[in-house]
Amino acid sequence: MAKRATTAERRVRGSRTGRPIMALLDLLGRRWALRILWELGGEPLTSRALRSACDEASPTVLQARLTELREAGFVELGDGGGYGLTPLGRELCETFMPLHRFAERWRR
Repeated sequence: MAKRATTAERRVRGSRTGRPIMALLDLLGRRWALRILWELGGEPLTSRALRSACDEASPTVLQARLTELREAGFVELGDGGGYGLTPLGRELCETFMPLHRFAERWRR
């Protein structure tokens, strides 16, 4: 598993405290981060398949986000070369499902 950066090591935009919730929201608020997690929720994907699923996101940005998500312990690179969610990544996605359902109701 990838080494996780401690809260103190993570840069948090808009916060001097670096509290865990601020660090998490900062990471998830970065461009493409949530989309990557969402797309990996089904099955592992190669970089190329993930880029295609993410509407042809910039390869540079996509790799930067994958690196950050791997360092945070949410994404891992499998033996077959595809990226997938770790158990922690799956737990995070499950945690966000009530918010997703709320957003769907709110949108209507």
